[in-house]
Amino acid sequence: MAALVLTVLAAAPVRGDASADALAKARAALAKGDGIAAEAPLREAVRKGAPLDSMRADLGEALLLQGDRREARKLLYGGDFSKATAAHGWHMRGRLDLAEGQLPAAGQAFDHALRLDASDAELWVDIARLRFTGGEQAQAIEAADRAVKLGPKDPRALELRGLLMREQFGLYAALPWFEAGLRVVPNDPGLLGEYAATLGDMGQYKAMLVVCRKLTEVEPGNLRALYLQAVLAARAGQTNLARKIMLQTGKAFENMPAAMLLNGILEYRAGNANLAVGHFDRLVRMQPDNLQARMLLVRSLQRQGLNAEAAEAAGLWPIQASAPPYLLTVTGNAYRGAGRKADGEGLLARANEIGEHGAEGIHSDQPLGALALNYADAPNFAGNAVPYIRGLIAAGDEQQAIAVADRLRLANPGAADAWLLSGDARLATGDSLGALDNYGRAALIRFNLPTLLRIDDTMRMLGRPADANAMVARYLRQNPGSPQALKLLAFGRQARGDTQGAAQIETILRARGFRNPS
Repeated sequence: MAALVLTVLAAAPVRGDASADALAKARAALAKGDGIAAEAPLREAVRKGAPLDSMRADLGEALLLQGDRREARKLLYGGDFSKATAAHGWHMRGRLDLAEGQLPAAGQAFDHALRLDASDAELWVDIARLRFTGGEQAQAIEAADRAVKLGPKDPRALELRGLLMREQFGLYAALPWFEAGLRVVPNDPGLLGEYAATLGDMGQYKAMLVVCRKLTEVEPGNLRALYLQAVLAARAGQTNLARKIMLQTGKAFENMPAAMLLNGILEYRAGNANLAVGHFDRLVRMQPDNLQARMLLVRSLQRQGLNAEAAEAAGLWPIQASAPPYLLTVTGNAYRGAGRKADGEGLLARANEIGEHGAEGIHSDQPLGALALNYADAPNFAGNAVPYIRGLIAAGDEQQAIAVADRLRLANPGAADAWLLSGDARLATGDSLGALDNYGRAALIRFNLPTLLRIDDTMRMLGRPADANAMVARYLRQNPGSPQALKLLAFGRQARGDTQGAAQIETILRARGFRNPS
């Protein structure tokens, strides 16, 4: 009898060994990004008696990979973690809160995880994402650098550093990071997607297509690859093909601004102005300061004969001295169609004027008193400070606008946008040198198109066209496919009398498909 008992005990799995085996299988699946394969052995181990607290963190990660945030929250916040998994558990709580936009809660969870284990590269990747999402670009770069130092072959660390490099310096600067990641993990979908997108933005469409095909081989039906191919088809003027490809993506990109813009343009080109209006209207509601989307919305409404609605959609933008000729033209035509002939003729006359005008602040449509009350509730919150600053500038109180902008900048020194806003307030007072200094500091953090446009405009205002042209050329070395920067370069050449050079750039823009949708 004793011999039989010993035989049975020897054959039965030891609970600790079963748990360890389940964790090993699950973590191998998690490393591949397969949440479904990771969940099964963990659930089985719990059913066989393994403590849930020892599996909670990994189960939470598996559910997050599947996109099931509701169940992940129940699990991650439904109990404690074992001592061995506590750092990972708090990390996953932070990742969940970050995915749901709960930035303060995510920060607290990540801080707790850091106190338990500060050597996790993936944790520093998520901290960098949190900081970037919160507008702390400089701090995000520091966290990403820490992640790469801890995990020099971690694909997510290399991918994020490439993304931040692209924001900070430009497209060419990002390529080596994506390529380094692909040397480690050649078939990683995330790295392939970012690599393809960067090549496309650089105008290297053949190379982009090669990478997209690789991405499709690695992950058939990859939606990012489909979207990028739709962009390529649209730029080549193949409207029907681009629309067909976008239909295959379903609703995956329905709230992505770039995809909304693309869908609107494609529907407009296809003659479906009513559908185009829907896309552009949603985008303008999401991004009220997106001038390109607003111009296209006005044009689409006017094409339908809805001239009064088109004039209303233009808002206050046409009255600004910096209003682009295209906006003036479409709004002027809308005014005429709505019976406001004199107003329409005035805008059309301005559209035909030669020369460029400096940028102006965007006027707020709320009373200054209401803006001040909102600002007082949370003075360091950009969502309250930015409208208040605009209202102060519109009211002629530039000094107070500078004070409010500087307070926001001091509270958010790592945010490029805070430096830009401080520069904008100074520019409104005529302090061009002070504005340029703030814009330059923003460029050290994030040298993107809004920063370039401000620096270019201010340098020309200061009578430094050669420096402005050099800055545009520097931007184009990193971002050769930028149509806006190419247009600035064309203007710079036109201003110095190089008409032929300006015409050549316009030819390049047309060849690349950057044209008005009409």
